[in-house]
Amino acid sequence: MTEAYFTNPLIFLVKTLFGLYITLVVVRFLLQWARADFYNPISQFVVKLTSPVLRPLRKVIPGYAGLDLSAVVLAWVLKACELALLSMLMGLGRNPLGALLWALPGLVSLIISIFLFAVLIRVILSWVNPDPYNPAVLLLSDVTDPIMRPAQRLIPPMSGIDLSPMVVMISLVLLEMLLLPPLRLLTGSPF
Repeated sequence: MTEAYFTNPLIFLVKTLFGLYITLVVVRFLLQWARADFYNPISQFVVKLTSPVLRPLRKVIPGYAGLDLSAVVLAWVLKACELALLSMLMGLGRNPLGALLWALPGLVSLIISIFLFAVLIRVILSWVNPDPYNPAVLLLSDVTDPIMRPAQRLIPPMSGIDLSPMVVMISLVLLEMLLLPPLRLLTGSPF
């Protein structure tokens, strides 16, 4: 058996466990940013999973303009820990300060991906005419409305067809393509 026999499952576990929790923390931040309904059952699920870690951090890191900056710091530190572990497992060396920098493009990519998938799911749900009071539908609307409204003002629905999600998705992909390569270059990220 080769070294990769044990390393690949460890890399998978690190990526999966850290990725899921970091995504929850970022989603919690985005829910606050979008002023989503925190009494929504899905919001409550996210809050209950992230509060035990965020509560002590809030004592040290204050919020700003109604946003929980401790969630941003937690996501950044967790992403840096994930990348530091991955670099050790992959034999790229130990560089904890580098991992803090490498985490920035990773978090930007995650935020763009969350918005991209949220808009895509919202589009697919619009085809099947879901229950407008469904907690998931309400939450998707709350999260995506801040990025959808400017596109809807720019391109109003034509003949009952809303093209604004396509504009938003194209803009998100372009933003990712234009923003991430320079960020990775500046931070020296091997990921």
